[in-house]
Amino acid sequence: MLIRFDVLMILLLLTMLGCGPRQQPASPSSPTPTAQKETIMELKLTSAAFKEGEAIPRQYTCDGVNVSPPLEWGRAPKNAKTIAIITDDPDAPGGTWVHWVLFNLPAENIGLVENLPVTENLKAGGFQGKNDFDKIGYGGPCPPSGTHRYIFKIYAVDAELPLKAGATKADVEKAMQGHIVAQGQLMGSYSRS
Repeated sequence: MLIRFDVLMILLLLTMLGCGPRQQPASPSSPTPTAQKETIMELKLTSAAFKEGEAIPRQYTCDGVNVSPPLEWGRAPKNAKTIAIITDDPDAPGGTWVHWVLFNLPAENIGLVENLPVTENLKAGGFQGKNDFDKIGYGGPCPPSGTHRYIFKIYAVDAELPLKAGATKADVEKAMQGHIVAQGQLMGSYSRS
């Protein structure tokens, strides 16, 4: 059986190309830099009105004058541009009840005064959203029965959220996805007498 020389050379060339070094595909177990999750730092949140786990004083509830409590927090990380705060009651009978939504507060802020005005736009910068009482600003604890927990959550965000005043908790949480650089919380409780 005779094989033509040109056919033999083509077969030899194809064999050599097929045996050469191949570029290895990236291992699926090693994430790309953009897929690696950033570490979210802790941002300590406190209040002069109550400590972690303590009862929220009556003046900050529907049984009192229903004003917002003072809040303080540490310095946000350098890459933070804004602060967001969401307060809700996970013990509400119909599911989590939202009491307060704030966002786009300047990252340089380290606290909020007591009795923050119930306005959409805040003088020091930032906005208040709509709570589950269908109102702008703070709506204090007002449990129908038993003792409920009220969780004040703070987020340092690396962007200004593209939202208008009156945004809901769901709007703020969606806009913050992938932009939270630090977070913390403070929990207080309240039971109506």
